[in-house]
Amino acid sequence: MPVIIDFDNTYEPNWYSDDLTAMSFMSPLADGTSCIVLVLLARHENRHLADVFNIGFGPPNELGGFIDNVKLRHSDLNKVLSTVLFHGFLFLRRNQDFTIGIDGSDDIRARLYHSAIKQNREYICRYFIPLGVDWYVRITRQGNFEKDSEGNLVPKSMLESFDFKRNSRDLYNYYMFSLKENVIDSL
Repeated sequence: MPVIIDFDNTYEPNWYSDDLTAMSFMSPLADGTSCIVLVLLARHENRHLADVFNIGFGPPNELGGFIDNVKLRHSDLNKVLSTVLFHGFLFLRRNQDFTIGIDGSDDIRARLYHSAIKQNREYICRYFIPLGVDWYVRITRQGNFEKDSEGNLVPKSMLESFDFKRNSRDLYNYYMFSLKENVIDSL
């Protein structure tokens, strides 16, 4: 089933924070009920992605976050994903030095994001520069994996322009979007 991203087909927010790092909206579900979807943007934890804000979404939990591994059947997944990405676009318009990133909580969601980017190449490239990230751990000349002072492996990011020929069996570890300069005043 193809995913269609369309910033003219989004849900109205219930609320959003002044700095645009949080918002929520109601999403109708296939069973006739609806659920609140919380969208949060937070700085990425990896120091190699210092200017990246991770965008995540799902039903809210009791701790002020969201549940990202729940299986929901939205009545209009296109509209949900369009709403989340549009909110990311609004955040980037206000914070032009940053990049947003999205990570599927499992391979099914990562495949969905990968396919959505490929299927909406022309539309997404009007607003964003899509990027893919793979993680690696450097092997030293001595043949050991690079570790920090506590003995933990040091993962580093390898960033590249999104390869639209890359298939969904070769997923990126992380998907990122930076704002195209010529769209600052659009919409």
